[in-house]
Amino acid sequence: MREVSAKVFTAVIAKLIKEANYELPLQVKKAIIKSSYKETSKLGKYIFKQMLENISIAPKKEMPLCQDTGIQEIFVSIGRNIFVKGNIEEAINKGVSIATKEGKLRASIVKSPLFERINTKNNTPAVIHYKFTAGERIKITVMPKGFGSENASAVKMLTPSQGIEGVKNFVLEVVKETGSNACPPLFLGIGVGGSMSNVTLLAKEALLRPLNTSNPDKKIAKLEKGLLKKINKLGIGPQGVGGKVTALNVSIKDSPTHIGGLPVCVNLSCYLLRYKSVII
Repeated sequence: MREVSAKVFTAVIAKLIKEANYELPLQVKKAIIKSSYKETSKLGKYIFKQMLENISIAPKKEMPLCQDTGIQEIFVSIGRNIFVKGNIEEAINKGVSIATKEGKLRASIVKSPLFERINTKNNTPAVIHYKFTAGERIKITVMPKGFGSENASAVKMLTPSQGIEGVKNFVLEVVKETGSNACPPLFLGIGVGGSMSNVTLLAKEALLRPLNTSNPDKKIAKLEKGLLKKINKLGIGPQGVGGKVTALNVSIKDSPTHIGGLPVCVNLSCYLLRYKSVII
C-alpha cells in the first residue's frame, strides 16, 4: 500500500492550471494549424492567423490564452492500492487558489448563484471528478472550461425510437443554434447513454480523448467522422464569420443505458481546448 500526502495535490494542481492556461496541448495546436490550411474564406484565414499568433505569444509571456480562464474541472484517478493522507478536496482547492493568484488568472466563480452571486475571488471551489482504478498511481487532469462554450452545450433525453438520426439531428441543432457563440472552430465532446446525471460527464471525458486516436468502436468512429463533415458544411466558420472550418474534431463516448432512454449531451469547446495531465 502506497501512502501519499494530500499536500502533494496542491503544488501539482497549481502548476497544471497555470500551464494549461498558457499553452495548448501539442495535438490541439496541430489540429488548428492543419485546419487553417483548409479554410478558404479570406476573413476566416485572417481569424486563423490571429488565433495562431495568440497561441504563440501566450506561453512565451506566460499570459492566459483567453481572458476567460474558466471554471476549473479536475479529473482525479486514484489507484486502489494508494492511501491518501489528508483532505484531497481542500488540497486541490488550495492549488486552484494559488494558481489564480500566481498565474494572474481571472476570478470567475460566484457562490449563491441564484441570488447574491458573490465572487469567491480565487476560482474555488473547483469541480472535481473522482475515479478509482487498479494499481498505485494517481493521474490528475485539469481542464479550465470557459463558459462561452459551456453555455452553448446542451443535454437532451431522446427516446430509443429516435435512434442515431435523433442523435445526429440534436448535435447539428446545438451547433447551428449556438455554435457561433462558442468561439469556433469547435471541439465537440458527445456523451451518449447512462443517465441524465452522468451523460454530461461522458461528454467532458470525450473532449479529453487524445486527438490522434480513433474510437475503438468502428461504427462510432464512422459516426464521428460523418458528424464532423456535416458540421463543417454548416458554413459557420472560424469565430462565426463564415467559412469551411466550423469544427476541428468530434469525439463520442458511450455508456450502457436504460431500455427506455437515449440520453445525449453535446459539450462544446472553443478552439482553445485547454487541459493538462500528470501521473504521480
